[in-house]
Amino acid sequence: MASRTLRRRLHHGDVDGNRHEHLEALMLDSLNEPLLGNSDYEERGSEGCSRDLWDDERRKQHQHWSFLFSQLLTQWVQWMANMVIGSGSLIGQFLFSSSSIQTGLSRNFLQPVLSSLQEERLRNLQQRLRIPFDGSCLEHQDALRQLWVLSYPDRELPSLKSEMWKDMGWQGSDPSTDFRGGGFISLENLIFFAQKYPESFKRLLHKQDGIRAEWEYPFAVAGINISFMLIQMLDLQTGKPSSLAGVRFLELLKNDEMAFDNLYCIAFQMMDAQWLARRASYMDFNAVLKSTRTQLERELWLEDVSSIRDLPAYNLMKL
Repeated sequence: MASRTLRRRLHHGDVDGNRHEHLEALMLDSLNEPLLGNSDYEERGSEGCSRDLWDDERRKQHQHWSFLFSQLLTQWVQWMANMVIGSGSLIGQFLFSSSSIQTGLSRNFLQPVLSSLQEERLRNLQQRLRIPFDGSCLEHQDALRQLWVLSYPDRELPSLKSEMWKDMGWQGSDPSTDFRGGGFISLENLIFFAQKYPESFKRLLHKQDGIRAEWEYPFAVAGINISFMLIQMLDLQTGKPSSLAGVRFLELLKNDEMAFDNLYCIAFQMMDAQWLARRASYMDFNAVLKSTRTQLERELWLEDVSSIRDLPAYNLMKL
């Protein structure tokens, strides 16, 4: 009970009355924004945010042109080695060696030709992404109840609108109002996490690791944020992913039909580790999530990553 008192939720109006409830409601109305508050936004205002967006856009353009240049350079080197010098010669071997020490984009992030299995799995995943959460759908209601039972097996199952849902980290008594940024797949991700990695799920749900902040992130809503972040990072909204992380993800999908769900669990665990390392509090959540995304992208780009289990952060998971 004491720890629960220390880890109060802002939806209870503990700080400045209900000011942050209004802030959260505004953020939930946009599918292009995370669901939790952002202290950086409050400090810098719209000018700072515009500058960040501009910097992000320039970074993406730089990556895009670097990617194209690396492709062209690699193709030219291979042509020279094969047609002019011969790949078996000493100089040919040197040219191939030189091409391999490029940024890694040329070999690792060339747009792959997908197998029929990859195409099918990507199509199935994108179909899941298009399903919004529907509080009137019996299947979705049952999924919410399943999540409660997995989270609190020894507690009474509440009605679909109950103050008890706040204990899981929903912002109000009706969890269905928190899905606007994530869709039904974000609920499926939480259920998968509870079933596949029950020990990690329990420790994050009950905030059992490390020294926690007085104002903790709400578990369930943080989970929706992570689903949303992954969808953006992997460029899964339409067509074939073209982002660097998205292309690498397609390789993981080849060996694991549930690669997205497994990656979600790892990202959640990474986020909590970042949270503790930064000694973060509620309004730092967006910064922590951004840092988590950066770390996850770096791990996806590692040379020897061909499956979810190859990611260094996989070692954080507890079954």
